[in-house]
Amino acid sequence: MASDFILGPDVYVNASVALGSPPEHVIRRVLGPNKKKTKTTAWILARIEAMLSNLDAFKPDAVARQMDTIRQFVEVVAEDLDHGPDAWVDALVGAAKACGAQRVITDHPDLADKTEVDGIEFLSSEAWLLEQTTPPPPPGA
Repeated sequence: MASDFILGPDVYVNASVALGSPPEHVIRRVLGPNKKKTKTTAWILARIEAMLSNLDAFKPDAVARQMDTIRQFVEVVAEDLDHGPDAWVDALVGAAKACGAQRVITDHPDLADKTEVDGIEFLSSEAWLLEQTTPPPPPGA
């Protein structure tokens, strides 16, 4: 059974730098101990590495260590199409489809107004966390 979501590169990056933030909580819930490997694509990993490399807090050796850590918890799935670094919507929709997911968790500001693209739902990390912590309605409600 495929996971119903994938994480956008920004969620990994935000979680890498902000302890206690919603993306960090998402990462712990998704990638934490005793979890099945989360699926991702080479494009997502490349974006994570590029974004971390642009942060002053991450020197090249720290980027390499962080990427090694992330790779321990993910399974890279091949995708049929190549996407440029700025093709977030197409790349994330393609990644979700390649991974068998129906949703993308992302806090990228350019995607905040997206709700669904080509059958793939986009939602923020905060919305996903709220969804995960909200109990289901009682039977018959």
